[in-house]
Amino acid sequence: MKKEKIQLKGITWGHTRGFVPMVATAQRYEELHPEIEIVWKKRTLQEFADKSVTDLAKEYDLMVIDHPWTGHAAAQKMVIPFDDFLPETFLADQRENSVGESYASYNFEGKQWALPIDAATPVAASRPDILQELGISLPRTFDDLLALAQKGRVGFSLLPIDVLMSFYMFCCSSGEAPCQNEEQVVREETGVTVLKLFKSLADHIDERFYTKNPFKVFEEMTQHDEIAYCPFAYGYSNYSRQGYARRLLHFHDLVALEPNDEPMTSTLGGAGLAVSSQSKHIDIAVDYARFVASPEIQETLYLENGGQPGHLRAWKSAQVNVLTANYFTNTLPALERAYLRPRYDGHLHFQDHAGDVVVDYLKNGGNERVVLNELNGMYRESLAWEGAHG
Repeated sequence: MKKEKIQLKGITWGHTRGFVPMVATAQRYEELHPEIEIVWKKRTLQEFADKSVTDLAKEYDLMVIDHPWTGHAAAQKMVIPFDDFLPETFLADQRENSVGESYASYNFEGKQWALPIDAATPVAASRPDILQELGISLPRTFDDLLALAQKGRVGFSLLPIDVLMSFYMFCCSSGEAPCQNEEQVVREETGVTVLKLFKSLADHIDERFYTKNPFKVFEEMTQHDEIAYCPFAYGYSNYSRQGYARRLLHFHDLVALEPNDEPMTSTLGGAGLAVSSQSKHIDIAVDYARFVASPEIQETLYLENGGQPGHLRAWKSAQVNVLTANYFTNTLPALERAYLRPRYDGHLHFQDHAGDVVVDYLKNGGNERVVLNELNGMYRESLAWEGAHG
């Protein structure tokens, strides 16, 4: 009698970058291990950010997760710490070849709760053909960016979660990382300056961008010929590959924020591969995760199928950069200085609601101090939530 295959289920997010490399690696893993089948499902980017890892872990063996879930996952023990299952030599290679703080972003309380298979931070994107046609060079400073925005040629995501990440970016770029003490998100002086600066740019962005996530911004840029430049959005190397979209995007480091003339510091994103502690086949799931995160697969099969690797060797590969109009070389400096946002269990409560407050301000104006007070109240609630639920 034919033996039934062992089936593992995985969940990721529904974009080429999130879904296709997981299907491709699962297919290859099955060819190497014919007794095993790994089936991947996808969810929307918003669900990817929102749905509790605890809920997903009851249903799936493998989960591609956002690093802000790390604290929650660690607290609930719904995913396994890889330190207990993988050799230290493998984890040391992952740590040493982390793209920026990607590896550290899944490390909490001294344990590694996911492998950083995907690395991303907000970077700039351009349509070189439109800029050339307009006779405009790539913006280098925030003033250059404002001038281009006033011409109606700039777009970026104004969804609440992306607006909050941009708020963090403006704070970091103004010399103060947010959430460094337990009383306030950021000092009032910094916060007021940052909100005004952010609004001065948002005022020149079409309202339709209040409904677009980063890859929808890139779809807008490649399917139409109006937006020439996106100053910051979580990068998707797919759009820098020939044949993927109607037009090719080039990706760049961020503009400099005067007066320090340093490129801005954005808020780290990316995705990690976690294994449910509820899985009946933890050893197999861990072995597959190791396969996906290995430098060889990251640089070849994973990348070739639309993935955006989390291993530094892939980012530095000449072949990979030829395929992607130098996406990885051009944006690596932004990844290396990206800000690692809080990951404590309660911070998700803040992250889920704070963006709405900033969006309302960008759309309708208001008193910056009132906005900051509201953010501070939510922030303190999130810290109390951590204490009550920790």
